[in-house]
Amino acid sequence: MTTNKFIKPFLMLSVSAAFLSATSLALADIEAGKKTYDSTCFACHNTGVAGSPKLGDKEAWAPRIAEGMETVYKIALEGKGAMPPKGGRADLSDEAVKDAVDYMVSKAK
Repeated sequence: MTTNKFIKPFLMLSVSAAFLSATSLALADIEAGKKTYDSTCFACHNTGVAGSPKLGDKEAWAPRIAEGMETVYKIALEGKGAMPPKGGRADLSDEAVKDAVDYMVSKAK
């Protein structure tokens, strides 16, 4: 029983550290996504060019989000309709594109 009073705080600290680490990584990914958005995606997603969902437009993003993130990532990576693959930036890594998608989706929730 005396061991429990030492294990519980340790477990709480470990879980808290893991949560903070995951949260920090998520925030870093969102910041990286914002940079990609600001350099590439904004050209269409700020104004809604060719039917692209505008940044922050919850109504326009809702049906896309409902399809699942894997579908949204696939569209961003492979293109659809007027949107070229990776927004026309073949030099972007898949991770950079996904981070930009995550940033845009975070603004629509």
